[in-house]
Amino acid sequence: MANVSIRDVRKSFGTVSIIKGVDIDIQDGEFVILVGPSGCGKSTLLRMIAGLEDITDGEIRIGPRVVNDVPPKDRDIAMVFQSYALYPHMTVAENMAFSLRLKGLPKAEQAKRVQDAAASLGLTPLLDRYPRQLSGGQRQRVAMGRAIVRDPQVFLFDEPLSNLDAKLRVAMRAEIKELHQRLKTTTVYVTHDQIEAMTMADKIVVMHDGVVEQVGAPLELYDRPANLFVAGFIGSPAMNFIDGRLDASGLVLSSGAVLPLDRTPPVAAGSKLTYGIRPEHLQIAPAGTLGAIPATVAVVEPTGSDTTLIVKAEGGNLTVLLRERCDLRPGEAVALKPVSHQAHLFDEAGRRVATI
Repeated sequence: MANVSIRDVRKSFGTVSIIKGVDIDIQDGEFVILVGPSGCGKSTLLRMIAGLEDITDGEIRIGPRVVNDVPPKDRDIAMVFQSYALYPHMTVAENMAFSLRLKGLPKAEQAKRVQDAAASLGLTPLLDRYPRQLSGGQRQRVAMGRAIVRDPQVFLFDEPLSNLDAKLRVAMRAEIKELHQRLKTTTVYVTHDQIEAMTMADKIVVMHDGVVEQVGAPLELYDRPANLFVAGFIGSPAMNFIDGRLDASGLVLSSGAVLPLDRTPPVAAGSKLTYGIRPEHLQIAPAGTLGAIPATVAVVEPTGSDTTLIVKAEGGNLTVLLRERCDLRPGEAVALKPVSHQAHLFDEAGRRVATI
């Protein structure tokens, strides 16, 4: 196991800058997830850690060693890809042992490592099968087993669950997290799915347009997003945003309605602000309730355990997440009352300036 240190790393393809000066510290044994929308640079950064992409500028260390110019095979890392990348003409056991055979390990040592990894992943009954005889989840476990047998300093996962159906993704999330808790190997995992990031990571790195927007524990990012991008990206359903202007009475919306604030934020009166509130922090109140946002129910989405409402309010649609069942119908007038101390204010540059 080893620390991974990324210092002012940059990547350009010609005149196009993809990674724009990234700094990340990954501690020994930590499970870190790089998350962000497609094109944000997270997979490119992972490939630079692996040595599959050259670094334009900056420095990457694995343990005490700078690996900028070290070939991938000498970095002591193991990578699990989205596409599994299994050899179709080899059995499960042969696929898992392939890298060990290339290293020249004795056959007895190869067999022991394969058996141990197979037992930990529930693959022992499948060792004599070929990839075509396996389900998607089984193939992904084989790809993970091939990485485990190498006993690397660092595991790298590049969107490994993207090809699986929704139910299997949930099961594999739990398997990967349990595996990390058992092996305690430093892990860097890339995904665009913020639910994967929230449920699996010790630490999340949110990326956008080649830069790091925020680094922190999952609930830290959820409860204290640094800016509008993180606030809107982390959380499902996404945070609601309402624009207004600050005055002595609270946040004045364009319609003239006022959202009262529990305390005055540290910005000048008259400032343009964006009010952010998560769907579960909006309560349904009778129409006309003082200090509430007037709205009309547009869509009701019952899921059994909770109910999601899409309502039309000033500035567009808002989402409300109710933990209980409700009998509201489309077209009904309601009021939305924010839960105290659960809203965020963002300035014109998108920075969070207060949680109120």
